[in-house]
Amino acid sequence: MTIQTLARAAVQAVEPYKSARRLGSSGDIWLNANESPFDNEYVIQSNRLNRYGTCQPEALIQAYAQYAGVSTEQVLTSRGADEGIELLIRAFCEPGQDDILYCPPTYGMYRVSSATADVSSREVPLTPDWQLDLPAIAENLAGVKLCFLCSPNNPTGNLNRRKDIVALLEMTQGKSLVVVDEAYIDFCPEASTVDLLQDFPHLVILRTLSKAFALAGLRCGFTLSSPDVIEVLLKVIAPYPVPTPVAAIAQEALTTSGVQRMQQQVSTLNENKARLQQELSQSEAITVFAGEGNYLLFRCPDSESVFQACWDQGVTLRKTPAVPECLRVSIGSWEECEAALKVIRQALSAQGAVK
Repeated sequence: MTIQTLARAAVQAVEPYKSARRLGSSGDIWLNANESPFDNEYVIQSNRLNRYGTCQPEALIQAYAQYAGVSTEQVLTSRGADEGIELLIRAFCEPGQDDILYCPPTYGMYRVSSATADVSSREVPLTPDWQLDLPAIAENLAGVKLCFLCSPNNPTGNLNRRKDIVALLEMTQGKSLVVVDEAYIDFCPEASTVDLLQDFPHLVILRTLSKAFALAGLRCGFTLSSPDVIEVLLKVIAPYPVPTPVAAIAQEALTTSGVQRMQQQVSTLNENKARLQQELSQSEAITVFAGEGNYLLFRCPDSESVFQACWDQGVTLRKTPAVPECLRVSIGSWEECEAALKVIRQALSAQGAVK
């Protein structure tokens, strides 16, 4: 018997999520992880590290509740939104009995987190225009405890239609929770579903400080829902999920000045995205899909060779196996975007795809 065979059968069968850092990079222009290019400074206090922090730091919960426009009883903070996914599955799904449902192409951790918990997942693909296939979802809801949606969706960038989300919420009342992953909502806050929390207690919203707030390395996320859902999640969360320095930095980021800085940086990134989209679209060989996050998905001939050409010149993009012949590019500084644009054009020219 080997170490590998000692692992749970469900874990042995898992294909791990290939994060940007696991895949690596060949240079110093990282446009593969939807990170912010802004490296903001924070002052870290090193006192009281000999004491545990609280499970749910009150000041942090209050700060995010105010930012999100909800009550403190509707907020839970965790180690990134990824932990929120795991907590929901652990708290609401019986292993080997209940299922989750998700709609590919989308974020891969819904599948991985359910698989490691020995919870089956059902795939109901998005429609050709990357919207929810409500009739197909309705046919697959039996035994489903959690329905995961990503809006803006990763990697496609599109928003789920609000009327479809409402229809799904009405369809699932008393049957399952609907989890809307809003990791990128700060780039289009007007599209948030947070106002629906007052009418649908089975709605759950996942948020993070990793993207717009430029705090990917902090690993601080939030789950918004009804007080009843939050109470259940508090039963399974770790005793001290948020390190004291993390809470302090997150609180600083959520101050009035911190939020204003974030909004200014988001405005810059959205401008860079629009400019990059316009530049890429000038090539007839490239199809760019307009998106609402801090990234763009585009289709081009022989995307593998384009990816490799960028890699060889120190520009790292993201492959999207679920969307054939497409690549995803994170929006960085304009200098980084321009560097990527130059290599992409060179690669397509070498193929003879552009003149």
